[in-house]
Amino acid sequence: MKVAIIGTGRVGSSIAYALVLKQTCEHLVISGRSYEKARGDALDLQHTLAFCTRPMRIEACTNEQVMGADIVVIAASVATDGQVSKSRLELGDRNTAMFRELIPMLAANNPNALLIIITNPLDVMTYAAAKLSGFLSNRVLGVGTLVDSARFRTLLSQEEHIHPDDLRTYVLGEHGPNQFPILSSATAGGELLYDTPGHRDLFNQVIEAGFEVYRLKGYTNYAIATATCMVIEAVTFDEYRTMPLATRFDDWMGIQDNCFSIPVVVGRNGIVRHLHPEMSEEERQNLQTAAAAIKSTIISLIPDLVG
Repeated sequence: MKVAIIGTGRVGSSIAYALVLKQTCEHLVISGRSYEKARGDALDLQHTLAFCTRPMRIEACTNEQVMGADIVVIAASVATDGQVSKSRLELGDRNTAMFRELIPMLAANNPNALLIIITNPLDVMTYAAAKLSGFLSNRVLGVGTLVDSARFRTLLSQEEHIHPDDLRTYVLGEHGPNQFPILSSATAGGELLYDTPGHRDLFNQVIEAGFEVYRLKGYTNYAIATATCMVIEAVTFDEYRTMPLATRFDDWMGIQDNCFSIPVVVGRNGIVRHLHPEMSEEERQNLQTAAAAIKSTIISLIPDLVG
């Protein structure tokens, strides 16, 4: 399995490090705007292999030289001003312009690859990548609310005194303010967790969690890197794992031509199945509200790619 990571910032470098520690692929390629930075990461990770259990080919290159990858992880983003922003959409104009140059080239040079999108605003960028690459939508996966769902399970775990991985609940919708939890069917060991004011308070903390980390240390990297590795492992080992990921779809639960996080099954060919959870009336209303807001943003940022 050959995995290429586009972007050598804190997130891209953290993903590369996690992949090496987990020994998830045989061939790792690192690229970005700065070849020197990519080369430095590659050398540092090569030295790390001495402490790992098996060999791995690790190399650096320019974005134009990334070819023949099985998975291409897009972690590239325009630079921020270092200020804490309350909206990931502020990066939209410049990142969509970057994608218009980057994605067609990567798709042409890696025609059989799956694309994993991390760049914000995540849902718009995943929609854009699906359109600009010409790939089937199942081959373009946005990490989306996978981290948001993990944050929610972590908080629920502390409240319920149950391991996070044993809690079954998802946060769906936008990787941003238009996300919502599916609490009506949340379970632990088959027992319903119920939609309570306390659980709602925990979800409200989830919405602010990423910005709180950003405020405290200036960036987020560990959780998103680990989440990305989970997606890569599901593809590499054909695991058929269920997870909430952003995907561009024609129709899901009555919503047409949109892109946001829904429950999917992931295997070697990418997204192999969409799941359709039971929702309460309030959750269905939240779904419609989120879908309308996300579609409006997509139309605003990339109108020529819609439809």
